[in-house]
Amino acid sequence: GNIPGCTYCSPEIASVGLTEKQAREKGIDIKVGKFPFSASGKAKAAGASEGFVKVIYDAKYGEWLGCHMIGAGVTDMIAEAVLGRKLETTGHEVLKAIHPHPTMSEAV
Repeated sequence: GNIPGCTYCSPEIASVGLTEKQAREKGIDIKVGKFPFSASGKAKAAGASEGFVKVIYDAKYGEWLGCHMIGAGVTDMIAEAVLGRKLETTGHEVLKAIHPHPTMSEAV
């Protein structure tokens, strides 16, 4: 589904769509991208470098299948993945989108 799951704890947890395991169990060939907040200048400056963003795409068509996040503010950031999935955005389109820098959301 496309309903986000959010856990309000420290660090926050947010997800939408399929996990890697679920996609593979469905026989989908996937591409997975993972960005650690430890590589984000904004996260380091804010003292919030714990966590990551993981995105899962269909390898053939680029369909955004799932997104999973752990870290500060991710329950707000998951909205981009929800919208992207609703609009059937591809991985290529997300990569071409310019995010403000430095921000936590550029991890998506």
